[in-house]
Formats: sequence, C-alpha cells, structure tokens
Amino acid sequence: MINAVFAKKNGKLCGIRVSGHAGYADAGEDIVCAAVSSAVQLSANLITEIFGLQADVSTADNAVSIQLSRPDENGSRLLRGMLLHLECLSEDYPGTIRIQIMEV
Repeated sequence: MINAVFAKKNGKLCGIRVSGHAGYADAGEDIVCAAVSSAVQLSANLITEIFGLQADVSTADNAVSIQLSRPDENGSRLLRGMLLHLECLSEDYPGTIRIQIMEV
C-alpha cells in the first residue's frame, strides 16, 4: 500500500511524504504507482520550478517528501491539488493508497 502523509500547519498543507508500493500489479506494471509517482513529480516541479517556492524535496528508501520552507497559499493549494488527486485514485483503486493528514 502507498502511504501518503500530508503535513498541515495553521490550516494550510505544508508538506507530504509518500512511500510504499500500491500492490495493484507487479513493479513496473503498476498503474497506481505510476499515477502517484507522476503526481508527486508534477507537484514538486510546480512548487519549485514554476511557482519558485522554496521547498525541500528529497528521495530516500522508496519514499519522496516535499516540505515547503515557508508555507503560503500557493504552496498549500498545490498540495491540496495533489491530495484531491490521491483521494480520487484511492476511490478508483481501493486498498492501494492510505492518506493521512497530520497537524504539525
């Protein structure tokens, strides 16, 4: 199962950590993993390259994290978009994605 943990501070999303494997199909054939990976990469690129927001983007041990350095409305909206996308994928492919929102 893919675990997506969103961080929320003062009512705004400020980060996410995604790890795991959806288990929908074998590695390299899993469309859920591909969709989540693409969403995370798109979000990281939008945050850092298009909107020019400062963020720590890191990958390690089958996990990717994005942490906004200074959470603002634009960054929070981009992360909310990813949250919505992951919620839709989770509904379409039950049992493949666990989403949590943690207050930090």
